[in-house]
Amino acid sequence: MSSSENKAIEKEFKKFVEIVRKLRTECPWDKEQTHSSLRRCLLEESYEVLEAIDNNNLEELKRELGDLLLQVVFHTTIGEEQNEFSLSDVIKIESEKLIARHPHVFGDVKVSGSDEVKTNWEKLKSKEGRDSTLDGVPKELPALFRAYRIQEKASKVGFDWKDEKPVYQKILEEINELKNNIDSGVEKDKVEDEFGDVLFSIVNYSRFLRINPEDALRKTIEKFIFRFQKIEEYAKSSNKKLEDMSLEEMDEIWIRAK
Repeated sequence: MSSSENKAIEKEFKKFVEIVRKLRTECPWDKEQTHSSLRRCLLEESYEVLEAIDNNNLEELKRELGDLLLQVVFHTTIGEEQNEFSLSDVIKIESEKLIARHPHVFGDVKVSGSDEVKTNWEKLKSKEGRDSTLDGVPKELPALFRAYRIQEKASKVGFDWKDEKPVYQKILEEINELKNNIDSGVEKDKVEDEFGDVLFSIVNYSRFLRINPEDALRKTIEKFIFRFQKIEEYAKSSNKKLEDMSLEEMDEIWIRAK
């Protein structure tokens, strides 16, 4: 990147920070916000970035990344006002962290590939004062992705199957346990527990297939929406109500939509 491009970035970033600071002093809504009140905004903006990526919409991605950057600067501005931390603190800490966790880039460590990079990353994080290997996976993450990250972290220290065959067998085992509990009429809490085990084992299998379960499920949801809307379109064009259509009639349109 040229020096002129760096200067342009620096200029725009400084301008952006000043805009946010001005909003905090002059806009009634912005003045009322706290770290806690902005939690959902940060989460929502993050998901909108993901949606733009999923849709391969680069123009939308550009806008949504700006909204996400707003959240970062907003929180740091609040931190500065309350003498908790500054924007320079946030940037400095992250820069130091990136350098420390990439000794293969900023040091003389040699790695064979991305898998070893991730393993080293977890080892380096464990030296930063964390009590458990599983620390650092936010509870706010969607359950499927959180399960994936927890399993991934455990795997990095050797708690894992050697290959995918027993992982698949574990899925079948958990499904059988779920079915047996349902058939035996046990209480709902026990069935729910077994159902969770089935989902957890499926997520574990996804790791061996190198599939992100959250991404896979999102795609399936969108596929379901597309096909179901084809049924709605048919009903509308035929002056029918969905509730008056038979399942067989709906299924025929569903299959055509595939």
